[in-house]
Amino acid sequence: MTRMSNEPLKVIEAYTYFWADYEFNDLTWNQSYAEGKATIAEIIGHLMNWDHYLISNVVRAVKAGKGIEFPDFDSHNKLGYEYVKNKTKNQIVNEFKETRIQLHSLLIENLEIVNRHTTANGVSNCPNTGTPYSLLYIIQEFIEHDEHHKKQIESVNTNE
Repeated sequence: MTRMSNEPLKVIEAYTYFWADYEFNDLTWNQSYAEGKATIAEIIGHLMNWDHYLISNVVRAVKAGKGIEFPDFDSHNKLGYEYVKNKTKNQIVNEFKETRIQLHSLLIENLEIVNRHTTANGVSNCPNTGTPYSLLYIIQEFIEHDEHHKKQIESVNTNE
């Protein structure tokens, strides 16, 4: 039996707990980071919607040996924005954290597939890096996605 390196676990843990201790500011929760852009609440709804997509579609596809098919980003993001419209900050943050834990459990249960080569929308390698796609690589891209949005959120909090 071959031993898997600790890298997959480290990546999964980093993604799962990226927002775990983040304190979302009540005063800026419904503010956008720029004119006409998403509010902090909508950003978190958007991130949660992608986590739901990973849970319901991406892991299942890789496990079945199929390629990953991502939806149109703009329409998928709008679903996340809409989802949070009538929810409180606590409801959204709690559901977001619970969704990350659910995704963590699913990834740990399927650890044997995280390095399996796959495609994303029919493409075998990332066009930016040339790295072959795998579930682990997708999770690493989602960490970068979280970092991008964290900077946006922090820009609002520093300008309050």
